Amino acid sequence: MTILDQISEATQAGIKQDVEQYVQQAIDEGVPAQQILDEGLVVGMGIIGEKFSSNEVFIPEMLMAARAMSAGTTLLRPLLVQEGVPTKGKAIISTVKGDVHDIGKNLVRMMLEGKGIDVVDLGVDTPPDEIVDFIKEHEDLQLVCLSSLLTTSMAALEETVKRIIDEGLHDQVKIMVGGAPVTQEFADQIGADGYASDAAAGAARAIELLTNEE
Repeated sequence: MTILDQISEATQAGIKQDVEQYVQQAIDEGVPAQQILDEGLVVGMGIIGEKFSSNEVFIPEMLMAARAMSAGTTLLRPLLVQEGVPTKGKAIISTVKGDVHDIGKNLVRMMLEGKGIDVVDLGVDTPPDEIVDFIKEHEDLQLVCLSSLLTTSMAALEETVKRIIDEGLHDQVKIMVGGAPVTQEFADQIGADGYASDAAAGAARAIELLTNEE
């Protein structure tokens, strides 16, 4: 088994210490940081993401794997900068006003970071004004990811998307939505650009939106 295979398997198992050990070993052996990320961490997270989508594993296993991957990417980040590897885009993520759930949001954030996207987490219970103001203050922002885990907060999700569009910011950013009660139909209805049913799908959809690969 190669060191990249070991990184992938440790990521799938969610063993943070092993991921850190194997990633450091790969670095010491001179494996390029981008290769470690793509062929080790991302492959492992992709496999666990597929298992999650097919109900072979569940949120606890996904969280453990995402945290393990995050530990590996922390080691790689300065090396990726040194190697001149560009980020795939800049995004913000938040749970909308009236909703304090963060497990799904955190999973998506870690998956996006594993895909090479620079993510700013605005937290939970985030008012539309705060999101709109952040977009205006950061012209390099390209993607807004919004989560609603309660049917009662879906109105806030719709309001936030409407505010982004009404403020003329939709030319600057793409909008992706998700959460247990959210559907593709609802996403289309409120004017979002993308929808994802789970964290793995969210990361893949985010890359599509950032690269305009519809």
